[in-house]
Amino acid sequence: MATQYWFNTKTRQVEAGDDPDRARSHDLLGPYATEEEASRALEIAAARTEAWDEEDRAEDEWRTGDADASGWDSNPLND
Repeated sequence: MATQYWFNTKTRQVEAGDDPDRARSHDLLGPYATEEEASRALEIAAARTEAWDEEDRAEDEWRTGDADASGWDSNPLND
C-alpha cells in the first residue's frame, strides 16, 4: 500500500502515515495521496466546505423557491 499523508492542524506539519510518531488525534486531516496535497489540506477543506455550502443554498432555493431561504431562521424563539 502506498504511503498516505496527513496534515496536523495543531503543529501545521505534514505527517507520513508510516511514521510511528504520527499523531493519532482529532488534529489530523487526511489521508492524502501526496505530501504536497496534504500540505494544502486547509485550502482543500475550505474549498470543499464552500462547495457543500453552495449545495445547501441551491437545495434550499429549490425546496422553497426563494434564493434567500438559507438565511431564514424558522425558530420562533429567535424573533
